[in-house]
Amino acid sequence: MTTLMIENGPSAPDALVTRTGGVPLAVVGTEWPCCSSCEGPMQFLAQLLLDDLGEGEEDGESKGKRGVLALFACQNDPGMCDDWEPRSGGNRALLFPLDGLGPIPLPEGDDEVPLVLGDVRAVVLERESEDDYDLARAAWAARSERPKSAVLGQLGGRPAWIQADETPSCPSCARTMPFIVQLEEGPDHRTSMNFGGAGSAYAFACQPCGRALFLWQC
Repeated sequence: MTTLMIENGPSAPDALVTRTGGVPLAVVGTEWPCCSSCEGPMQFLAQLLLDDLGEGEEDGESKGKRGVLALFACQNDPGMCDDWEPRSGGNRALLFPLDGLGPIPLPEGDDEVPLVLGDVRAVVLERESEDDYDLARAAWAARSERPKSAVLGQLGGRPAWIQADETPSCPSCARTMPFIVQLEEGPDHRTSMNFGGAGSAYAFACQPCGRALFLWQC
């Protein structure tokens, strides 16, 4: 069984739902992430509600530890800040509890306004019987008569690597991090995320340690 993330039209920019684009929600006091290479503010990509993870899609230690995962990547000078690497400082994956969330304030200063996606896309989850992500995506497209590009990724399951397996270890406890989500760039170039032009992104989280990592391949 594969849980597909399907593009479902516009959403409020600050909605507490799984979505791409809009305004990131975080605990009060969280500062907008900046790239460790160019020091500019990162682009907010997506927000994932971990409550949406279905039974059997988390390991035993992660079950019941719900929250929100927010993903950012540097797009100030694409290709120069290693935003595809999980530990380069060119991207950021942040875990938050569900309670007490609010919009992260924009950085101050005219030169510090982060790039944003062109629109906010809501996500609806649909389950396909295929365990293989690529087969599930093709089956959904055939059944729904919509293009495969309407599939924005998968929640839980197994990552469909484009290159070699790059599953990271937790920076805190050194254990293998559970897979949370795979993201596609999206069907509309105006609102798409940049994963090298035809890539996929992968996010992992060690919820007991409160740590998350993010990378992409193409």
